[in-house]
Amino acid sequence: MASLSSCFALPSQFRSLSLSSHSHPSSVTGLAAFKPLGFSTSISHTVFSRGYVSVQNKPPPRLSVVCDAATNRKADSAAKRARQAEKRRVFNKSRKSEIKTRMKKVLEALDGLKKNPEAQAEEIIPVEKLIAEAYSVIDKAVKVGTLHRNTGARRKSRLARRKKAVEIHLGWYVPTAAASASA
Repeated sequence: MASLSSCFALPSQFRSLSLSSHSHPSSVTGLAAFKPLGFSTSISHTVFSRGYVSVQNKPPPRLSVVCDAATNRKADSAAKRARQAEKRRVFNKSRKSEIKTRMKKVLEALDGLKKNPEAQAEEIIPVEKLIAEAYSVIDKAVKVGTLHRNTGARRKSRLARRKKAVEIHLGWYVPTAAASASA
């Protein structure tokens, strides 16, 4: 589109000229703000002596729409994923905490049993129930994906080895390799 311009011819008999714009200040390119222009005979005598002054009035530049590309707002699917991840994090945290608590109870019971030299073989039964509960919680955590299967297996093995060590210490269990080597 061709730019529109208008020219004004002013006779030299004008002694002063004042131009002002009612349009938006940003419509004039190159100027931060459009201020009224004042001409007097002392300033612009050479301009008015010729008899004509030419003033160009350009249309305002096109305004462009800027997209909101740098916003912090997440897409709906990303926001849903974030909500789901937070729910899973809290759920997994409580499940892992339960596993640690159960393992701690088993290990404390085994340590108490190991420190008691007059312990009877029947006293291992409550510990075995605690171990079974711990195994169950570990297996469920592995099943839903809270723990890796190797981690679950390692923790169950840790409990079984500790139980066996207590039984060997108290003389309730004799390893088969040691029994065959001594015979």
